Amino acid sequence: QVQLVESGGGLVQPGGSLRLSCAASGTTLEILVTGWYRQAPGKQRELVATISKSGYINYEDDSVKGRFTVSSDKTKNTVYLQMNSLKPEDTAVYYCNVLSGTNLETAAIYWGQGTQVTVAS
Repeated sequence: QVQLVESGGGLVQPGGSLRLSCAASGTTLEILVTGWYRQAPGKQRELVATISKSGYINYEDDSVKGRFTVSSDKTKNTVYLQMNSLKPEDTAVYYCNVLSGTNLETAAIYWGQGTQVTVAS
């Protein structure tokens, strides 16, 4: 079992910044990929970005490229999502998930509880 705890959400004005954290604990298997997702009101959850165990980062959502940055601190088992130049359309509940196991085909998927990000003036 992997427990994920997200933090760092809140209310911010347009143009502001927030840094989300996703801290993992309880795993005995390797975390292969960590993903950041978001779900806006009335919309489906969408993938924002992923970071692999090797540090490869992919920004799936073109709207965040150049504004959001994913990073990790392996010593803390924590992945971060630095969000700059925030826009009202970034308002959503942000979730992290991990694929944990020996390979991607058999990896188990775990989700955090989500953290609310609201961008409004």
